[in-house]
Amino acid sequence: MAVDLLGGDQAPAVVVDGALRACQTDPALTLLLVGPVEAVGTVLAALPPDEHHRVRSLPGPYPRDTTRAAVHAVAEGLADAVVSAGDTGAIVTSAALAMGRWPGVRRPPLAAVLPSAAGRRLLLDVGSSVDPDERTLAMHAHLGSAYAASVHGVAAPRVGLLTIGTEPGKGDRLRRAAPELLAGLDLPAGARYVGLVEGDDVVSGAVADVVVTDGFSGNILLKALEMAYATIGAPGPGEPPPRAAVLLGVGGTVVVCHGAASGRDIAAGIGLAANLHRRGAIPVIAGLIQGKEIPRTQEVVHEQ
Repeated sequence: MAVDLLGGDQAPAVVVDGALRACQTDPALTLLLVGPVEAVGTVLAALPPDEHHRVRSLPGPYPRDTTRAAVHAVAEGLADAVVSAGDTGAIVTSAALAMGRWPGVRRPPLAAVLPSAAGRRLLLDVGSSVDPDERTLAMHAHLGSAYAASVHGVAAPRVGLLTIGTEPGKGDRLRRAAPELLAGLDLPAGARYVGLVEGDDVVSGAVADVVVTDGFSGNILLKALEMAYATIGAPGPGEPPPRAAVLLGVGGTVVVCHGAASGRDIAAGIGLAANLHRRGAIPVIAGLIQGKEIPRTQEVVHEQ
C-alpha cells in the first residue's frame, strides 16, 4: 500500500499513527511510505526490528508532491493501491492522468459506504465532481451498481437518485433531467433504477442500495451523517464502515480519507484499500461496466 505521509490536516503525525495501527492490525500488510525520511523513521522505530521489512520508503521531491508521487507509485507498479488524505482534486487529477480513466468515465466519482438501518449503502459522488450533468450521474449509477454487487454482494442492486422530494419534477435542473435517462439504463449486475430518494431514505436504507448524486450535495450529506453517527451512534448491525471513499473509474485502487482524518481513520482507509486489492475488486467492477453505454438524450427542462 502506498501511503501519502503528508496528506491531511495533521500530517505527518496522524498518518504515521494510522500506518502503525494498520501494520498491527494486518500482519500481512506491506507499506510504501511516501514522504519525509523523518516520518518513515518514526514508523520503523515503533516496529520490532524483525518487521522493518514490511515498511519501505519512496524518495522524492518532498515536502511537495507526495500525493502525486504516491499515485504514480501504483501506476508504475511499485505498490498495489494508494491511500491519501490529501487534497481531493489533486488525488483525482493525479489518478486520472497516471492510471487512466475507464472508457465512458469522464468524471471518476468518489464512492463512500454509509451505515443504514438496513445495512451498508453506497453513496456517490461524495466530492470529486461538484457540478456534473445527467450523463455523469448515469455513469455513477453504473459504477455504484457494479461496486454494490461485487464488493457488498448485493443481488440486483437498487439505485436511487438523491433529491428533495419523491414527486416527479422535484429538485434542481439536474435532478429534473436525470430520471428519464437513469430509468432507461441497462445497469450491470441486474441492477435497476428505483426512482427518487430523500436524505431520510439514505439513513433507513429501505429504498436503495446505491444512492447517486453530485459531489457537492454528496459531500455535505456524508459529513453531516458521519458527525451525527459519531455523536449518537451509527444505525444498523456490525461495525461502522471506514470513513474513507474509493475513487471509481480509474485504472487502479485509490482510497481517499478525510483531510481531518484521525489515525484510526487512516488505518481503516489502508485496510479498505488492502481488502479491495486482495479481492481484485477494481478489475471486477471495470469488467461489469464494460460495454455499458449511456444513451444520448436531449436536455430536459421542466418548470418549477
